[in-house]
Amino acid sequence: MERPGTSAAASALPVVAIVGRPNVGKSTLFNRLVGERRAVVGGEPGITRDRNYARVTLGPRDLVVVDTGGIEPSDPDPLLRDTARQARAAVEEADRILFVLDAKQGLTPADQEIHALLRSRGKEVLCVVNKVDGPRDHAALYEFYRLGVETLFPVSAEHGPGVEALVEALLHGLPPAPPVPDQPDDAIRVSVIGRPNVGKSTLINRLLGEERLVTSPAPGTTRDAVDTVLVRRGCTYVLVDTAGLRRRSRVGPGAEAWAVIRALRAVERSQVCLIVLDAAEGVTDQDKKIAALAHGAARASLVAANKWDTLDPAPPGRAWLRDLDRSLPFLDYAPRLAVSARTGMGVGRILPRVEALFRTYRRRASTAQVNRVLAEAVRAHEPPRIRGRRVRILYGTQAGTAPPTFVLFASAPAALPQSYRRYLAGRLRAGLGLEDVPVRIFFKKKS
Repeated sequence: MERPGTSAAASALPVVAIVGRPNVGKSTLFNRLVGERRAVVGGEPGITRDRNYARVTLGPRDLVVVDTGGIEPSDPDPLLRDTARQARAAVEEADRILFVLDAKQGLTPADQEIHALLRSRGKEVLCVVNKVDGPRDHAALYEFYRLGVETLFPVSAEHGPGVEALVEALLHGLPPAPPVPDQPDDAIRVSVIGRPNVGKSTLINRLLGEERLVTSPAPGTTRDAVDTVLVRRGCTYVLVDTAGLRRRSRVGPGAEAWAVIRALRAVERSQVCLIVLDAAEGVTDQDKKIAALAHGAARASLVAANKWDTLDPAPPGRAWLRDLDRSLPFLDYAPRLAVSARTGMGVGRILPRVEALFRTYRRRASTAQVNRVLAEAVRAHEPPRIRGRRVRILYGTQAGTAPPTFVLFASAPAALPQSYRRYLAGRLRAGLGLEDVPVRIFFKKKS
């Protein structure tokens, strides 16, 4: 059973960046914290050239852990060179930095340079001495105090010793999650997410400028941005802007790489995601990653293909939509709109569509309705047989809304393949009027 997602009103997640020289064990520590092999590790330096991120639960806190490529101090400015661009972005955005050192190699001049650079950013740094696997390695710890730190964290990221103490210190030092600003209970929280320069700022400004909208700034929890409260035709919206991407001056080296993390923070705090794509460029890998965040968090989503006015007439437009369907098959339930923030084309349809999605997202069906749809689905396509006996779907009920969440009781739920689970999800969406929003299904065993 998958772990239910966080509340749509969740605050911004703290970010922990893992940085250091190449081949000191950053990716191994990342995998240890995440609990699975998400980063590629090996003996040769420079394996991690792009950032790798994961949302993890450590004790009572949810946070984002970011693995970065190795920093090479031999470059004129190691936090600005291409090979360390991801590390620079991580350092600038992180709430806490894990600076990884190598007990086998000892303290190097490069380590001292990197530590000085990290401290100059004004961020709190935890010095993690990795590869402490025996008494000889423990004896080598003393030279690392030359960095001028009071506490070192000796760990063996590969085998686990010391990681628990590191996590305890990490959680103890993290600031409490800031509260979500007060807004009306019926306000619709909309995250505007997408790559840099796809037109999010222009689109937001166009939305705010239409029909003499009533707006007010409310302090938000994202960096360098505010939530914008917008009232239109009696409906209140809160636009959760993606941190730092609204100001053109902030879009520079590393902004593209960090767009996914910023989008993740915005998604966590919203109920509806407005996913902005650049119709002139098509769907990129970065677009897919950002869209996958909304899908993985089970948020209602609306895809806005911006700059539609730059495309040629109808046939290329239809081809673009077909490409969108092929590129984002997991988001097949999300409505699509062709818009132009520059000219205003189609923008007037966004907020009414968001309101309709929000109402569907919070729709609740009776147990009788759920079981009627389930019975029809089973009659049309029976579950598979296990050892000659067919798995029985006994009954179901809706356990929650936003997203619509269902609990289905079956005789052997573990035996149901993913294809059949997706089939049931599709039938529930179609039969209960939930075609445009994601649904979650949890299975429980019942004799």
